[in-house]
Amino acid sequence: MKLICAPMATLSHEPFRRAVEKFCGCDEYYTEMINASSLLNMGPFEKYYLLNGPVPEKIVWQLTGWDAEKMAAAVPVVLSNGGIGVDINMGCSAPQIFKTGAGIAWMTKPLSETEKCITLVKKEIEKCSAGQGKEFRLSVKCRLGAENFTEQSFFNFTDMLVANGVTQIALHPRTMKEKYRGLPKYDWAEKLALRYENKIDVIVNGAVENSATADFAKSKVPHASGIMIARAAAVKPWIFREISSTESFTVDRQQLALDFVEDVKNYQPPEFYKTRIQRFFGYYCQQFAFGHYFQSQLQNYRSLEDTVEKIHDYFTKQPDEKNLFLNKPL
Repeated sequence: MKLICAPMATLSHEPFRRAVEKFCGCDEYYTEMINASSLLNMGPFEKYYLLNGPVPEKIVWQLTGWDAEKMAAAVPVVLSNGGIGVDINMGCSAPQIFKTGAGIAWMTKPLSETEKCITLVKKEIEKCSAGQGKEFRLSVKCRLGAENFTEQSFFNFTDMLVANGVTQIALHPRTMKEKYRGLPKYDWAEKLALRYENKIDVIVNGAVENSATADFAKSKVPHASGIMIARAAAVKPWIFREISSTESFTVDRQQLALDFVEDVKNYQPPEFYKTRIQRFFGYYCQQFAFGHYFQSQLQNYRSLEDTVEKIHDYFTKQPDEKNLFLNKPL
């Protein structure tokens, strides 16, 4: 099964990918949602969303927006930076995204309107593939739909995607309003995988936090081609290695934190420092004995230098938490 790092706002950027890659990484990294209209306007910060390091060959560019023409026009901009292909976000249920007609709103629009977006984007991908001599992929990340979704409405939607050239669907099997409540409806992911068995890749997303929950997801969706992990990868950037390997390894959690701060400095603009630090450490600190204290210290962002001092201070007080030993033989 492929292991995929999910798109996460203010988190799925190059410094975060570098943290994950320290532990052999994963098979694919989805970028955070890139707004097509903003990208085409090419403001002062857009170039940072186009960074593809440290493994350009593993990048999946995720586009969001409500305008089909602009979504298509953004394709050659992102694919000029290589990668696996383009993903269209049709699953984000955040109110500020849905209300604009983007994200999961594409699942609630007339099917013909969503199909127009898919066909326009696919056409641009084919042009880029021909121009670069490389076959780029079109994928979609989605949910089950609105609360009143039916089996027919869901499969009408996915059948349309597949008929128009989508070759990978990442499904977060919850409805629009369920957010992260309860266990994902894994049976729907298995139905989806069986429907397109040997035709496309179906990736299951949701509630994978460690090896045990990854095994549980695999048992519930045995025909899936892969697992997508989101927030747990920010808590433990080594989670993909933890899941895929039985070999023992050690994590220097202090050094990982310090390296992340340095990478934020090197690969993000100063205007982004605060949000990137707060977002990552809001998750990363959860694993520690005094995580709430550690988290509150780093959420009170003043500067990168101050963040480094606070990291050193925590591990000076809690030296036993510096190194973590994983997959140790019993």
